[in-house]
Amino acid sequence: MARGPGSRTIRAVSATGQWAKRALWTVGIVVAALSLASVSAYWWWFAAARERIVDVTYGRRGDVPLLLDVFRPHRANGAGIVVIVSGSWKSGRDAARPFIFAPFLRHGYAVFAVRHVSQPECLIGDIAQDLHRAVRFIRHHSGDYGIDPGRIGVVGGSSGGHLALLLATRGGPGPEDAADPVDRESSAVQGAAVFFPATDLLNLGRSTENAGDGGPPKSYRRGFGPRGETLAEWKVLGGDLSPIDHVTADLPPVLIIHGDADTLVPLDQSERFAERARAVGREVRLEVRPGKKHGWPTMALDVLRMADWFDEYLGRRASARQPVVVVVEDVLGRSPVLDREARPGLGEWPEGRPGAAQVGRGFARQASTARRIARMWSGVVPQQPPTMATPRSSSSGTRAAIVSGVSS
Repeated sequence: MARGPGSRTIRAVSATGQWAKRALWTVGIVVAALSLASVSAYWWWFAAARERIVDVTYGRRGDVPLLLDVFRPHRANGAGIVVIVSGSWKSGRDAARPFIFAPFLRHGYAVFAVRHVSQPECLIGDIAQDLHRAVRFIRHHSGDYGIDPGRIGVVGGSSGGHLALLLATRGGPGPEDAADPVDRESSAVQGAAVFFPATDLLNLGRSTENAGDGGPPKSYRRGFGPRGETLAEWKVLGGDLSPIDHVTADLPPVLIIHGDADTLVPLDQSERFAERARAVGREVRLEVRPGKKHGWPTMALDVLRMADWFDEYLGRRASARQPVVVVVEDVLGRSPVLDREARPGLGEWPEGRPGAAQVGRGFARQASTARRIARMWSGVVPQQPPTMATPRSSSSGTRAAIVSGVSS
């Protein structure tokens, strides 16, 4: 039987339909696979195994309790991260979202999500003092939370970054005669990782918050109280609350991540802070995100970067090599102080911060080791065994005393 052109058209339509079905089937499989992958990634990111303790009172501001939440990882590395829950110097429970700091938990850090009373109800200067109280509280109860009191870092973004750097630059021992033993503890931190922080309140530069009158950021003037209303008083208060004015040789390692298109807190705020730190030989690593403003969608990846960075200073690798100060006598009887890390095979110490007696006994047994350390690190050739070795006391921990200045 002869077949006309109509039959060929039917076959073509049928083949097209079959191809379309196969294409739809393939697309469906791909979409399902991507959905499964997305769900798996979501679970991995947001469901970090943890134990949560909510609403721990670390102090009071008037009649208002100051609260923090504790997140303890199932596999802890013995260090802690203080996450300052703050934006525009405002804080609240809803802003303490575990998914933001899930990478820290996965790296083994105990996380302390610290909240404060928001401005203008609480003056920004008082908020800064309350953050010192939070660190002192955490350090005082470090045994309860299973962390080393000498391995505490701090994280914050924007106003939280400003408050974090105030801790990094101004943290230190409390008064010895304080009635509350918590207040006698140190508020020093051993590392700070921050996003786009305000570091110099007296020089706002091209910030959209600069009113051009030399005063406080224009949208937050009530938060600085009466002392922010007159220029003479503001110069004192603004300097007191500017981290850049308190950079010293005790500054712990700092990581800053900042976008170069930020108009609220211009990149200049971080650049000048890094320059000030470099001038006193401290480490500030500044990572610039091209084209990014005051926040960006992929900041979650930068939190992963922060977790890796903290591993260098607070994690297991850091705890295996505690820095020590070696005191040796040279041929003229002087006692140069050498700030160096104990190296494998050269008088290394067990985990934990060594005491003077422990270090002294070790070097008494290994006088030759002390000489090798001195030759390797400083070119000083001691003529007799060192009489003692002890960590240098520092408000930011012994590790801050040995890190070189870097900005990249």
